[in-house]
This record gives sequence, C-alpha cells and structure tokens, in this order.
Amino acid sequence: MPAKITEQAKMTCDKGSSPSQLTVTSQTFWKAENKLIATEMDRQPDVNIPAFGSCSITQKDCRPAPSSWINTAVKDTVNGNKILTDASTCACSLGGKISFTDKGYTEKHEIL
Repeated sequence: MPAKITEQAKMTCDKGSSPSQLTVTSQTFWKAENKLIATEMDRQPDVNIPAFGSCSITQKDCRPAPSSWINTAVKDTVNGNKILTDASTCACSLGGKISFTDKGYTEKHEIL
C-alpha cells in the first residue's frame, strides 16, 4: 500500500541537480506525525515545489513548471482533493519528472 506524503517530504526532479522539500498549502487540518498531508493541489512552483538546483535541460537554475500529479491515492481525499502518495509523480513542462524520495514522516502505519 502506498504511503501518504506530508510536508517536508523530500523530492527530486530527474533533470535537476539537487533534491528539494515539499511545502503543503492545500489544507490545514489532516496530519501524520503532526505534519500536514499533501494533496494534488500542492503543485505551485516556488510555493509548494522549490527549485532543484540546476536544470540539465535549460542549463540554468531549475525553476520547476509542474503540471498535474499522477498516481495519487485512489480513495483518500482532503477537501475533495486526492492525497499524494510515495508513488505520485508530476511532470515538469520543461521535460523533467518530479518524484518523492522520502514521505516526510517516520511512522510505519498510515495515519488519517
């Protein structure tokens, strides 16, 4: 079963040179280990998804241009928005693929 993603989850872009950390702004009440659970609406560049160092496509600072998250939770939603999981990915319109390397919390059991 995929694990839910929370704020402070680590993510990478396969075209970026450095990892980044997710910031959750889509909701303020559902938490896991006192960290907000991420939803498909957490996709704004610089707000939710910071830069990933240098971009191998543009050869400049990596300013993500995310589209929609895919592989979100099938049934779990917050405010009608699907929850992100460790299987969720997001294409960058510049050509990269954003994915998670850490879910943002340590508990082994799912919390909702």
